[in-house]
Amino acid sequence: MAKYKLEYIWLDGYEPVPNLRSKTLVKEFGGFPKLGELPIWGFDGSSTRQAEGKSSDCKLHPVAVFPDTTRKNGALVMCEVYMPDDKTPHPSNSRANIPDDPGAWFGFEQEYFLYKDGKPLGFPEHGFPYPQGEYYTGVGFKNVGDIARQIVEEHLDLCLDAGINHEGINAEVAKGQWEFQIFGKGSKNAADQVWVARYLLMRLCEKYQVDVNWHCKPLGTEVDWNGSGMHTNFSTTHMREVGGKAYFEALMAAFDKYKNEHIAVYGPDNHLRLTGLHETQSIDKFNYGVANRGASIRVPHSFVNNGYKGYLEDRRPNSQGDPYKIAARILQTIATVPLK
Repeated sequence: MAKYKLEYIWLDGYEPVPNLRSKTLVKEFGGFPKLGELPIWGFDGSSTRQAEGKSSDCKLHPVAVFPDTTRKNGALVMCEVYMPDDKTPHPSNSRANIPDDPGAWFGFEQEYFLYKDGKPLGFPEHGFPYPQGEYYTGVGFKNVGDIARQIVEEHLDLCLDAGINHEGINAEVAKGQWEFQIFGKGSKNAADQVWVARYLLMRLCEKYQVDVNWHCKPLGTEVDWNGSGMHTNFSTTHMREVGGKAYFEALMAAFDKYKNEHIAVYGPDNHLRLTGLHETQSIDKFNYGVANRGASIRVPHSFVNNGYKGYLEDRRPNSQGDPYKIAARILQTIATVPLK
């Protein structure tokens, strides 16, 4: 038997964007704990905007567990928040009741800025660095600075060590902006991995005295700098194996019909980002196009060349979006389209 350090991670009750919270439980196990072996735990919901002080107990139900190689015998435990009866999902629990299908595959492209002293890494004390152009996938000190790449490389290793299906990294269009990609099968599984990857990045940055700025337009709209998205690639078994132009066109009609419902859960302040500029479509419009990064839905050439089969990319979700809600809305819209 060995003592394991279980880092229970959950989403708090702040709105419109929940914060990640965590605390450590030490328990003995004969080996790395399986999900079913992890106990339900409690916390003070009055300190996380999830309960009142006069009735403050909330419960943490483990839903996924990952190795944590930064600690001896460490584990990262993603949790849902429940009411004290252990049966009722807390109102802030965006995971419990979403549609889930292992045949639905999601690839989330998480963009973010690294911030220090109130500005992106690499920005001068006053004013701005040279304009966008060479930063995207850039190499060299003038493009990426001296610690950003070290952070993103360490984060990549932490995710891979944890068994998270991290699929890549790159410097993004703006100075101090980066992206990582997470792939998962099933809405809950994919979104769990995104939230734990976000947690690992934020915790890693502590030792560098750097913050992760997830806001979709941290530099504002008055300047010519890109915002941050979380482009969401998605497919279902039917899209990959059957597809067809008629089904695709019906699917796009449904996405147009429910465009407002999608925008409602695609992250706060998206009106600042979805302006029709900087590789976006306007927030009040819907369109799609082959290889069009200014469209609401980008259609890969491979999708068309394969007889309208494969995956599509929804470019509207932003960097602060909740992947549980994003994946759920996509599946809800897909479910309205007949398969025949």
